[in-house]
Amino acid sequence: MPSSAQPSPSRPLSVVLAETAALFARSGITDPEVDAQLLAAHVLGLGRGGVQAAAVRGDLLDDAAAARLAGLAERRAAREPLQHLTGVAAFRHLELAVGPGVFVPRPETEMVAQIAVDALFASASPAPVAVDLGTGSGAIALSLATEVPHARVHAAENSVDAFVWAKENFARVGADNARLAFIDLARAFPELDGTVTVLVSNPPYVPDAAVPRDPEVRLFDPPAALYGGEDGLDVVRVLAGVGWRLVHPGGLIVIEHGELQGEGVRAVLTDAGWLSAATHRDLTLRDRATTAVRP
Repeated sequence: MPSSAQPSPSRPLSVVLAETAALFARSGITDPEVDAQLLAAHVLGLGRGGVQAAAVRGDLLDDAAAARLAGLAERRAAREPLQHLTGVAAFRHLELAVGPGVFVPRPETEMVAQIAVDALFASASPAPVAVDLGTGSGAIALSLATEVPHARVHAAENSVDAFVWAKENFARVGADNARLAFIDLARAFPELDGTVTVLVSNPPYVPDAAVPRDPEVRLFDPPAALYGGEDGLDVVRVLAGVGWRLVHPGGLIVIEHGELQGEGVRAVLTDAGWLSAATHRDLTLRDRATTAVRP
């Protein structure tokens, strides 16, 4: 939908979707048809399937809806994240509130959460303890709390902007076994020392000199959630020490990282005394998370 075009009354939804997808394709968006449908779904108050059905039926889009969609499409074409425009991000079975100031949860992190979920279910404790350090929107912590209801989940965040989003999501989800604290991860939860079954984190891990490829990341994700020092592993080193304090013998640490950092993360954890460091691939077969066991 070119920015110079004025929406006309009662245009076919299928035509508007095609024009919007073409604009997105020219802007380099990976899935232009999907994004066009999701934006239309947001404007119309429908699910994506409802938009697809409406387009097939030949439904018309009225002037007001077309104008609103055109405005959002221009912002998306400028590579503003889709989740900022709709105000929500899907993560596993959750729908989370997101926007400026918080890292938008990614599909690859769902595998990281799954490792932690599996470890909690494998625990012999009737009430295993999980900690999510640098929780951001709360995506991992709330997944653990809702999918493993007998676990007790503690989440830490020290960015004011991100904490506001996390607080909203904790309230929306309403998991009474989840606790959110505004605290630096390096000093988090001393009262839990030696009691944690799983410590999980998606820390900032982009090397300071690296430039994220996607404009959505480079221009809109908060830098504090992206950059992790010269080699990207500064926070990983902190996590190795904090995890040693928090996790009980036999417990697990789970750290997300970039696809080329598995070897480095394993070395950090092994040097800190952790055992059985192993790197796991996501669904695209990229190294995504490393785990290790507290002796």
